[in-house]
Amino acid sequence: MLNFEMVQYVVAQAKKRNELEKRDLQFVIATNLSPLTNEMLAFCKEHDILISTSLDGPADLHNSNRPRPGRDSYERTIAGINKVREALGPDRVGALMTTTKDSLSHVEDIIDEYVRQGFNSIFLRPLSPYGFAIKTKTYDAYETQEWLEFYKKGLAYILQLNKDGFYFVEEYTSLLLQKMLTPFGTSYVDLQSPAGIGISAIIFNYDGDVYASDESRMLAEMGHKNFRLGNLLNDRYEDIMLSDALLDTLEQSIAESVPACNDCGFQPYCGSDPVYHYATQGDIVGNKAYSGFCRKNMSMLRHIISLMEDDPEAKRILMSWVRA
Repeated sequence: MLNFEMVQYVVAQAKKRNELEKRDLQFVIATNLSPLTNEMLAFCKEHDILISTSLDGPADLHNSNRPRPGRDSYERTIAGINKVREALGPDRVGALMTTTKDSLSHVEDIIDEYVRQGFNSIFLRPLSPYGFAIKTKTYDAYETQEWLEFYKKGLAYILQLNKDGFYFVEEYTSLLLQKMLTPFGTSYVDLQSPAGIGISAIIFNYDGDVYASDESRMLAEMGHKNFRLGNLLNDRYEDIMLSDALLDTLEQSIAESVPACNDCGFQPYCGSDPVYHYATQGDIVGNKAYSGFCRKNMSMLRHIISLMEDDPEAKRILMSWVRA
């Protein structure tokens, strides 16, 4: 939103081209909401643009995670969310949280904050090994097992909310359930085989460089351009989409043929994340025995299956989260 003229230009050009293409075209602006103006909201309403922001929990936690002069990140975020809802409608703004070390002991408070702010779902996300998390050395702030305990406690609390009559969804659990219980895949890049990078997502950077995913772009900012596919100013579409950087990665990310994935009982429900494994192990495939991605997904799937086997009411609630 600091360069809103560019947003307006992109929207206008995309809609003009779509008069011929007839695609299902949607726009989402990811923002901390600080630069938001009434003029911006009027444009978003005219062009049916969704707003996405970050909300890490109650005021003290959010302000700690996202410091700014005046320590008013939380107040600005909540004011922005309310302003968007008033101008565009209650369902036109979404929020994402990131789990820092300070978050680990406050999962119930975080969920309560989302409920208090009128959301009916939350995505309990661990830190990712890219970009700012690397620069600030926060990626290694906690072990995968610590996050899994955070997730399990949060899921138990969310299930209790549902048992008490308040419908609320944990989004990643919903994605896993969709893969487990339906014949349909998901558009979530990390749960696809071959990986969804370059297929379900592609990123154009400010300098024209094309990346297989946003995580690939963030990795490039750290000096690793392995997933750079080309440049919009210099390369043809065919050269970008048929580049070795993309095709070799996709070939190596077919979970059915990856060592330790090919004979894993959870393989049909999981996916492949070559960018994560390169960032953490320096290898696209990675050693799955040491993979935080594998450990996280396998533990979550085991936990979900156990809940469905042992608790009929939890099973009913979890199945209601499936979106086919």
